[in-house]
Amino acid sequence: MSHLWSKLIQAASQAVLHRQKLTPEAMAGRQGEEAAYWHLRDQGFIMVERNYRPAGLRGEIDLIGWEGETLVFVEVKTRHSSVVRAPEAAVDRRKEGHVIAAARDYRRQARCLEAPFRFDIVSVEMASDVPQIQHFRDAFRQPPGRAGSG
Repeated sequence: MSHLWSKLIQAASQAVLHRQKLTPEAMAGRQGEEAAYWHLRDQGFIMVERNYRPAGLRGEIDLIGWEGETLVFVEVKTRHSSVVRAPEAAVDRRKEGHVIAAARDYRRQARCLEAPFRFDIVSVEMASDVPQIQHFRDAFRQPPGRAGSG
């Protein structure tokens, strides 16, 4: 996709985002997810899903994409400032468990249980006009013995 075309799509996506009626916290989260989405695409990811919520389970996966042959489940954390706590520090064991369960469901539904996969965190700081993005690959792992169960 050409750079100009990509910028036009990003601008349209931002315009739609700003028309939504969201709390300031929800708006910041959505802006962070949007920034992470485009960052990952720019890095060569093929994005296939946003905000995946499995029926009957807690949790959500912010972004799902392929990096080469690896299916990547991405948790996005956004902050206006990292003074108090870095965004990626907000992903605790409980949150990891919810993401892992949702990923297991997605892999089963998409019939890709045998594909290699990993869990990444993208940290977005919105302290300036240009979001500061950090990508933590393989940020956490599924506990042994749970690969296809659930």
